[in-house]
Amino acid sequence: MKQIPKIEKFMTPMPHTVGKDIPVETALDLMRTHRIRHIPVQEGGKLVGVVTDRDIKLAGSFAETAQLKVDDVMTPDPYTVQPRAALDEVVAEMAEHKYGCAIVVQDNGKVVGVFTAVDGLRAFHDVLRENYKPADH
Repeated sequence: MKQIPKIEKFMTPMPHTVGKDIPVETALDLMRTHRIRHIPVQEGGKLVGVVTDRDIKLAGSFAETAQLKVDDVMTPDPYTVQPRAALDEVVAEMAEHKYGCAIVVQDNGKVVGVFTAVDGLRAFHDVLRENYKPADH
């Protein structure tokens, strides 16, 4: 039987990060430019949250986003995992709690990756292709 892969195999490595004090509009521009939906938020090199496109859109429906900082809309204390975390455990936790992503951090707290629901779908695809033959059409 094969060993369950580690999250580092499927994560998006070296993610863009933002500081908590930057304007929300700057974070949104970064998301649009790089076609991403989740950005780890740091303060002094330490992970303090995650901001998503959904967070920004929701906040924009209540306030003028030009006045907001990332700190105003981010989710503090995001779900984090180590690079060697087992894929099955991470996806189970994400599904149970409806997390859109897991921030991948090293022992020292350094952000090294992001694992999103889209990454989970890619992993699912790879596992299916490795273990099953294509369906007849």
